[in-house]
Amino acid sequence: MTHSAFTEVNDRVAQAGEILGLKPGVIASMQSCEREVVISIPLHRQDDIQVLTGYRVQHSSARGPRKGGIRFHQSVDLDEVRALASLMTWKTALIDVPFGGAKGGVAVDPSTLSLLEKEEVMRRWTRSLVHVLGHQRDIPAPDMGTDSRTMAWLMDEFHRLEGFQPACVTGKPVELFGAPGREEATGRGVAQIAAATLEKSGAKVKGATVAIQGFGNVGRYAALVCQELGMKVIAISDVTGGVFNPKGIDIEAIFMHKTLEGVEVGERIGASDVLEIKCDVLIPAALGGVINEGNASRINADFIIEGANQPLTAMADKELRMNGVTIVPDILANSGGVMGSYFEWTQNIQQFSWPIDKFRRELDTRMEKAFGNVHKVSKKYSVDLRTAAFIVAVDRVSNAFEMRGSLV
Repeated sequence: MTHSAFTEVNDRVAQAGEILGLKPGVIASMQSCEREVVISIPLHRQDDIQVLTGYRVQHSSARGPRKGGIRFHQSVDLDEVRALASLMTWKTALIDVPFGGAKGGVAVDPSTLSLLEKEEVMRRWTRSLVHVLGHQRDIPAPDMGTDSRTMAWLMDEFHRLEGFQPACVTGKPVELFGAPGREEATGRGVAQIAAATLEKSGAKVKGATVAIQGFGNVGRYAALVCQELGMKVIAISDVTGGVFNPKGIDIEAIFMHKTLEGVEVGERIGASDVLEIKCDVLIPAALGGVINEGNASRINADFIIEGANQPLTAMADKELRMNGVTIVPDILANSGGVMGSYFEWTQNIQQFSWPIDKFRRELDTRMEKAFGNVHKVSKKYSVDLRTAAFIVAVDRVSNAFEMRGSLV
């Protein structure tokens, strides 16, 4: 029986809560979402109207205003948004930034939208949800199918309704109150976590072979920073297919390509073949559920660093760990994005901009600290890194609940 994505996250929360000795009611209260809003978005297309469905799920505000991206994708549904909102709660707690979790989305294939249609969808989403958003309530950010430009439209619409508040959204263009370093933050964090994992395991960072599935924002910057840290990226793929070169791919040379279509830097391979390449480090940085019961036995990496959200199913996770693969969970591995969003949010509130080298230094230090903490907890409780990450996060959220008095 396949579990829903939200159930899978809640199973992790329950497991961590039981290890920590929390009461069943406390665990249940942390598993449920505070608020779920479903909206209809009428969109003029050609000579008719298409009605899209939009979502905003606010999971927890125990540790601060809710934070989470907006996803434009045809598979977006309430269960997925709930799961991603919940993951944001645990991710922000794990890296110790003062946010709770939220997530939003619109069920639409963004590739079918013109630029004007995409802008209209974003503005209507914002108008319908303005009452639950705000820099001290719920701060959106880009996700799959959205980007800095989409966030500029959101901010502009919010300003029209609520007045000037650039901290109402993060991941904005640098020219419009964005932060230099935010765009690369998720991928940079993934690469730094990969290096920290290799070091803690006694493996060499220099020359370690890396395969990356996904050449969007996360995969692209993860590949670039892995290369800068001395690792050798031997395979990379996107929806158009993949490339494989055992001598290493020069990521800088292909970085500006929008897709990998037509990129000739080695042998062309299928989009999913990259997951099965023999390598030291595998980084799935695209969609969820790409490593599952069907292909887990063919994974040929020593370390998996989850750049995407929930790229491994629970069954695949279990099978790979039994085979000795070290898996660094998404809530740790890709948390550089929300760390970067936190830096942007603070700069907006202070109306003071950091230089990019300070942003990078701060990000690297905090990611390393978060990894060290999870590693220590995994040794203390003799558990895998995913369980350890949830123990750290659930402990912090339950403490916040208790201190606020909401569970007394």
